[in-house]
Amino acid sequence: MKKIFGLVILGWTAISCSRQLVEDTTLVDRLMRQHPRAFRTIQKQKDSLEIQIIYTQIDRDSANHPHFRSFYYQVDSTHYFYPASTVKLPMVLLALEKMNRLKVPGLDKYTPMLSDSAYAGQHAVRRDTTAANGLPSVAHYAKKILLVSDNDAYNRLYEWVGQREANDRLRAKGYRMHILHRLERPLTPDQNRHTEPIRFLRHDSVIYAQPMLVNPDSIRPRRQVFKGIGYLKNDGQLVKHPFDFTYKNDYPLQEQQEILKAILFPQSVAQERRFQIPDSERKFVMQYMSELPREARYPAYYKDPNYTDAYCKFLGYADTRRPLPMGLRIFNKVGDAYGYLIDNAYFMDPVHGVEFMLSAVINTNTDGIYNDGKYAYREIGYPFMRALGKTIYGYEKKRHRPRKPDLSEFIFTYNQ
Repeated sequence: MKKIFGLVILGWTAISCSRQLVEDTTLVDRLMRQHPRAFRTIQKQKDSLEIQIIYTQIDRDSANHPHFRSFYYQVDSTHYFYPASTVKLPMVLLALEKMNRLKVPGLDKYTPMLSDSAYAGQHAVRRDTTAANGLPSVAHYAKKILLVSDNDAYNRLYEWVGQREANDRLRAKGYRMHILHRLERPLTPDQNRHTEPIRFLRHDSVIYAQPMLVNPDSIRPRRQVFKGIGYLKNDGQLVKHPFDFTYKNDYPLQEQQEILKAILFPQSVAQERRFQIPDSERKFVMQYMSELPREARYPAYYKDPNYTDAYCKFLGYADTRRPLPMGLRIFNKVGDAYGYLIDNAYFMDPVHGVEFMLSAVINTNTDGIYNDGKYAYREIGYPFMRALGKTIYGYEKKRHRPRKPDLSEFIFTYNQ
C-alpha cells in the first residue's frame, strides 16, 4: 500500500454507504504547524524519524451510532516499524476468543492455567503471586498486559494461542500482520514455533490439557527488512551491518487502529473482522485498557510509585507524573523497543463530550545502531507523543459536533 495523506470515511456499519465529506486533507500537518515550538524540528525530520499518524474523528448520528473520518500523516503500511508491545492487544483478543470457541465445561478465562516445559527455551509456571488466589489464568495475564504491558503475560498468552493459530486467525480476519515471537526472551525461530504444554485446573483436577503446540512451517514474512547501520549482539559486540527485522513481529499502524476499532466499535467493522467473544469479555478488555495502575488491586500496582497514570499512556502524557484530567479515559495499547515509540488510542471525555482515535509511531534511534539501548525516548519521543496528544485533544474540545455523544458504554467502575 502506498503512502496515504488523505481522508477515509467509514460509516456505522461496514456495509452502509455515506456521503463523501469534503475535508482538509492536510489537517494533521496544519494542526502541528500551529504549534511550531513543539513540532517544527519534528516535522523537518519526519522522514528520518519515521513518523506516522492516524487521527480519526468520531461523530454520532441521532441513534448515537458512530461515524468515522480518518486523517493520515505519512502513513505507509509498506514501511516497516517494530511494533513492540502493541502486538499484545490482538493476542489478548485471540486468547479470549480461543477460550470461548472451545466450549469446555468449567473452562473460562478465570480457570487456573499452569504451564509446563517440554522443549528448549521453555519455562514452567505454577504460581502467580500477584493474583488474588496466587494462580495464573488467562484473565490475570490479560489484566497485566492491559494495565502495565507485562511481557511475560504476553508470552503466556502467545503459548496458549500458538504461533500458527494466531497468524491463521488474524489472516482469516483480514488483518495484515505477523506475530512470530515471544518478547524479552532470546529464542530461536524454531523455539518460537514450539509452545509450552498447558493444563487448566478445576479443584486440583485437570479439565483441559493442551500439549505442546508446534508450527511445522516457518511463517513467511511480508517483506525483508534491514534497518540502521549496525547493531550490538547479545555479547556486546558491535556488528557494522544493518539490523535484520525480517523475522520480527509486523503490525502496521492502520491494522492497529482497525483492531482497536473492532473491539471498541464492533458494529463499525465487517463481521469477519470482529473478534468472536461475548460482550462481557469485550467490556472486560475495555475496562482494563482504560484502568489506571493506581486503581488496580490485583496485581497491586497501586503500591508501586513507578506506575503513574502516564505509565502506558504516551499520547498526551508520556513521561509525566501528574494525574490524568478528571473524567478523561484513554483506551489504548502502547509499545516501545529498539527506539520505536507507538501508541494506539481512543480518547473518551464525557465531561466535554469528546471522543476520538489517535495512533502514532516515531523512531528515536538517531544513530542507526540497534540493540544498544541508546534511544532518544525522553529527548524526542516522549515530547512528541505528549504534544501530539494534547494538540488533538485540544482541537477536539473545540471542534463542533452535530450531537453530543452518549458515552455511557465506555464508563466503568474501577478499583477492582
